[in-house]
Amino acid sequence: MAGSELYVQRRGDGEPLLLIQGMGATSRQWGEPFLDALARDLQPIVYDHRGTGQSGPCADVTTASLAIDALAVLDALQIDRAHVFGFSMGGMVAQELALAHPDRIATLTLAATTAGGPQSRETSGAIVQALTAAVLSGDRERVLRTAYDLLFGAAFVSDRANYDAFAASVRGATPSIFVLREQLAAVVAHDTYGRLRGLALPTLVLHGTEDQILDAVNGDLIASLVPAARLELLDGAGHLLFWEQPERVAQLVGAHVAGR
Repeated sequence: MAGSELYVQRRGDGEPLLLIQGMGATSRQWGEPFLDALARDLQPIVYDHRGTGQSGPCADVTTASLAIDALAVLDALQIDRAHVFGFSMGGMVAQELALAHPDRIATLTLAATTAGGPQSRETSGAIVQALTAAVLSGDRERVLRTAYDLLFGAAFVSDRANYDAFAASVRGATPSIFVLREQLAAVVAHDTYGRLRGLALPTLVLHGTEDQILDAVNGDLIASLVPAARLELLDGAGHLLFWEQPERVAQLVGAHVAGR
């Protein structure tokens, strides 16, 4: 990105897999179990969006401008063609990247995301209100507890031992209110509904059946728009499906990359 720097990290020795993170999250929040599972056969590449984690300042945030950042990561690492995994807001960024530069993408995985536009199902007002109230309270622990209850499926949430690992990944890594507002505006404005039929890439769509943030109907819609896309629903998983089921998601991505 012009005028800033992006923090990037990669591991493994396989084919490159660029992971594009969701709203408010950093590269830390992919979770070691998921990254380790991917790194057995692939070379996962993670980075922090502008204004988050260890990257430079935030400005002019749209899903299209964030796609330019993603392309800059590939250019900086001298990677001509990579597999791409986009999650939530990152899935919207991945759509823009794939539409603008299909020649740079070998396979595409879109997880817990949406095409946007009036045809997609928005996050419910009650969920938005709960998250907004938690953030505006200034109580970091309230934010963590609220996010935990909303981002995961019921079975995962019921085991409170899972909370500690999640909270540890988030503490000290939450972006400013300004950055969150910029990212939220980018998410609200995102709309690729009318363009996805022109996407001619091997595409896997992943969605949890208990996703409270973006209903699974959004995954079904994307899969119906992208020619020859395949939809995999993860039973009982919430929004952070790769955190709840890291081995399963890594296996699905690996099989997709291998063309199976």
